[in-house]
Parts: sequence; structure tokens; C-alpha cells
Amino acid sequence: MIHALTPVLHVDRIEPVLPFWVDRLGFTPVAQVPHGDALGFVLLQRDGATLMYQARASLADDVPAALGDGAGHSAGLYVDVTDLDAVARALADVELVVPRRRTFYGADEIGWREPGGHVVLFAQDVERAPGAGA
Repeated sequence: MIHALTPVLHVDRIEPVLPFWVDRLGFTPVAQVPHGDALGFVLLQRDGATLMYQARASLADDVPAALGDGAGHSAGLYVDVTDLDAVARALADVELVVPRRRTFYGADEIGWREPGGHVVLFAQDVERAPGAGA
């Protein structure tokens, strides 16, 4: 029934979030829509994963009802990865929100705050971790 689910994160400005995803994590902007003299929307992809950002000003012009009561909304992202150490190296100087931990459900996790303010938790199944298993 559902083919894909893609988060759309609303931010004040898109430009500050691009280095986080593009330069550090290797995502590619595959669609960009300007809004005035800035980006209003961007679609990013890597390895079958898709993420979208829309500037709040663009959203206000496009679908004002989506802004709700104006109190702001938050979202977090949970990203399943195959090499958590590589992600940790790429984001070493970004604001750490969730220190690296092992969970009861078998994940090795660590989380950062991306420049748009959203928490991004990266996780690797412990059994897929390098050196796991017998």
C-alpha cells in the first residue's frame, strides 16, 4: 500500500543545512526550487534515501494552513546506516545531542543536531557492526 515515506523538514533557511547533508554525508540535491533570493525547497538523495526541506516562507506562500498555529513543529530523523563510525567521523565537530550508546533493541546509536535544528539519530544494527559476530 505505501511505497515510500519521505520526511519534509521545515526550516527558516535551507542553505545552512546543505553542507551537513551534501558535504559531510554525500547526499545529492536532485531538485531545488527558489523562493525569492533563497532556496524555497530542496530534495536530497543518497543510496535510496530521500529527504526534503522547505523554507517556512515558501510553505507560507504555498500551503499556509500547513504552518498551523505558528508555534512551530519539530521532527527528528532516525537513519539506519551500515557504517556508524564513518558517520561519526564526518560529523565529529557538529553539535552532539545523543552520545553514542547501545540500545536494548540491538542498535549502536549516536545523534547530532543538524543546522536546521532537527535531531538526526544515526543507528547501526549491532550485528552489522564491524567486528560483530563470532
